[in-house]
Amino acid sequence: MEENNPREHNNEIFSRAVKAGKRTYFFDVKQTATEKLYITITESKRRFDTVTEKYSFEKHKLFLYKEDFEKFANGLSDVIDFIETGQQPPLRDENLLEEEHVDISFEDLSVNS
Repeated sequence: MEENNPREHNNEIFSRAVKAGKRTYFFDVKQTATEKLYITITESKRRFDTVTEKYSFEKHKLFLYKEDFEKFANGLSDVIDFIETGQQPPLRDENLLEEEHVDISFEDLSVNS
């Protein structure tokens, strides 16, 4: 009898977990119904609920599609370079959002996964 692979049920193809202090990051490759691959990046933080006196996990998830990989990687590289060098990297064409400054507070985003 063939064993069922639990990854087949949630479209997960490959996964990598990275522990970083009190957080764990999950990098998962998943597949759409049309067999296109995409990445989910999940940040998981363990929280203690003082009311129920139990631990739970707070999760935040990003979905990254193949057509956006290069722009995402470039943006991530730019901010890492800035932190490491203190020098602002040159503006790339795909960074048009910087020209149209959008003021977003993370507290305003109430969506949790």
